[in-house]
Order: sequence, then structure tokens, then C-alpha cells
Amino acid sequence: MNTLALGPSWLDPDYLLNQFGIYGLLLIVFAESGLLIGFFLPGDSLLFTTGLLITTSQLKFPLWLAIVLICVAAIVGDQAGYLFGKKVGPALFKRPDSRLFKQENVTKASEFFEKHGPKSLVLARFVPIVRTFTPIIAGVSSMRYRSFITFNIIGGILWGAGVTLLGAWLGRIAFVRENIEAMLILIVLVSVVPIIIEFVKARGESRRAAAAGPGAGPTPPPAPPQRGRHAKR
Repeated sequence: MNTLALGPSWLDPDYLLNQFGIYGLLLIVFAESGLLIGFFLPGDSLLFTTGLLITTSQLKFPLWLAIVLICVAAIVGDQAGYLFGKKVGPALFKRPDSRLFKQENVTKASEFFEKHGPKSLVLARFVPIVRTFTPIIAGVSSMRYRSFITFNIIGGILWGAGVTLLGAWLGRIAFVRENIEAMLILIVLVSVVPIIIEFVKARGESRRAAAAGPGAGPTPPPAPPQRGRHAKR
């Protein structure tokens, strides 16, 4: 199956699965779930394509085992992110921008975490970029570990199993198999909708602040989460 690359060719799900197989997939899921360098990886489209390739016998691997391993990789990835955030702490908010690190990504994840609390670990799974930084922010804020692991497991299973099974189910439909490029584009568009909404809201707030007068600038970014803030949630 040849899919339309939704970016550089080496980020095309079909290419990644052909080159690295299921174990390369697991490494990507782990990296995107909790390593700072993994925010750009194509998690949603990769899981969907995996389910589709398995159900059409183009990827020789048991579907049930792939789902189990994907969920484990996602959960362990978030665990690594949490431990990293707990170790680094507020210093993460002072780290300078680089080619692979943008302070605005940390700010977005922090706002998302502050808005939704522990359940953000579940919701963030379905939002690119935010899903990479949210477990790190949970560690920075010293979220109670029992709450973290509970929502981490729930989110990892819903995302890992849900998106993969969606690909497997839709892969049985001839129309989907014949229009896989369009399906992958649709998945990417749906996954970035929350980001677009937040961007539009931010622009609206900036315009309102500008209209209010020169002294009322845009809302400053949130301060680093205080340790223990979510300890009782």
C-alpha cells in the first residue's frame, strides 16, 4: 500500500512500518508519549495505518498482540515523561528555544493541564504535541502518582487500542482501502482541530486586549505549576 506522505517521506506511516515494522512503531509510540524529541511524530495516523495493514494482511502480526504492545508503549512513555518532569521541575519553563524545543509547546501543555486537571492525561492523548508534554507537566506539578498512573493507563488504552482498532475496522471497507490517502489526511485534520480552536481563541483574546488599550497586553503565560497542586484530586 502506498500512502500520501503528510510531510517528509520518512514520517509517512507506510514508510515507517515498512522500514521498521511493529517494533519501530512501539519505539515511536513511546517517544511521542513522553520524550521531548517525540512531539513531531505521526502517532494517530501511524496507529490507524497499523490497524489497517494488519486487517488487510499486509502487516503480518496478530492484531491483539499489536494492541497490547502499543498500549504498554504508550503507558510506559507517559511514565518516562512524568519522571522526567518530576526531576527537571520548573527549570523546564526556563529552557531556551531550540530547533527541537519550543517554549510555547510547554506553555500550551501547561494551560491544557491546568484547565482539565488529571483527566488531561486522557484528553491529551488525542491532541498532537500536547500529548507529548502533558505527562511532563504532570511530573513538574508533582501530581499524585496514584492519580497519574490511573489516568495514564486509561488514556493509553483508549488511544492505543481505540485508534488502532478504528484502522482495523475501517480497513475492512473497500472504500477506505481505496482512499487511504484521504483517510490519513482526515485523521490529521481532525487531530489538529483542538490546536486550531485554541489558536483562534488566543487570537481573539489578543485582539480584545489590544482593543481595550495599549496598557492591557495579552494574557501572560501561566507560571510553572506548583508542586502538589493536584495532590488531592
